[in-house]
Amino acid sequence: MKVHKSLFGGAGNAVENRKLLNFWARFIISVALSATFIILLWLLFYAEVQETSRDFLNVLLGAFVAGNSKSIDYWFKDKKDVEHEEKK
Repeated sequence: MKVHKSLFGGAGNAVENRKLLNFWARFIISVALSATFIILLWLLFYAEVQETSRDFLNVLLGAFVAGNSKSIDYWFKDKKDVEHEEKK
C-alpha cells in the first residue's frame, strides 16, 4: 500500500495528520498576528491619522501586544502534549 504524503494532512495515520494540521494552524495564526502588528505600526508611525485616532491606535497597539503574548504562550510554550505521546 502506497502512502502519499501531503503538506496539509489527509494521508497517513491520524496522529501524523493532526500534528501536521496543528503546525499549519500555528503558522497561519503567527502570520495573521504578525501582519496585524505590522499594520498597526504602519498606521501609528506612517499614516496620516487625526490626533484623537492616534491616541486610540496607541491603546489598541498596547492591548494587541498584551493579547499577542497570551496567544504566543498558548501556541508555542513547551507543555506536555498528549498528541506527542501517542504511538503510530
